[in-house]
Amino acid sequence: MKLPFSQACENNKDPILGVLEVAFANASQVLEVGSGTGQHAVYFAKKLSHLEWQASDQPEYLPGGKARIEKEGVSGQPLPVEFDVFQSAPDGQFDALFTANTCHIMPKEGVEALFNHLGDKLKSVKLLCIYGPFNDNGHFTSDSNRAFDQSLRTRDSQMGIRDKQWIAKLASQHGFHLKNTHTMPANNQLLEFQR
Repeated sequence: MKLPFSQACENNKDPILGVLEVAFANASQVLEVGSGTGQHAVYFAKKLSHLEWQASDQPEYLPGGKARIEKEGVSGQPLPVEFDVFQSAPDGQFDALFTANTCHIMPKEGVEALFNHLGDKLKSVKLLCIYGPFNDNGHFTSDSNRAFDQSLRTRDSQMGIRDKQWIAKLASQHGFHLKNTHTMPANNQLLEFQR
């Protein structure tokens, strides 16, 4: 099987790693939501060797992620598990959750469902890092993000760049506070939460 590949993952893995090295320094088990190609999963598992990195995604994306982890993952790295945010969350005592470039792809109800899991089956999660493009109080942070949002909504009216403040409000409903907003390349941000 030819491994799936995302250029965006390749471009953003080192800037994200720089944040996770500090944000997840005291974590032990991370659940990655929307692992896709598995590129982040294998890279972060290698670079953050104190963590057990559990990839997850919707069923159609699991074969590619599984193939990559089998070929490139660290010894003993768990294979991706199925996780559709509208279904039950995976089993495990995860103390951290990471997701990249998912909030603008999911419908708003999907983002809400993800946070609801943090108040239910994923109550053990204390650290949360969300990477992607975000608006600031309803305003685009760049012309490229405005154009990206338009292209997303053309593909699917339920897609779109979300407001950072809305994400923070959802997080606060489950006991998280926004600890840091990290400015990232290509007009992205990494929102770091803690509870």
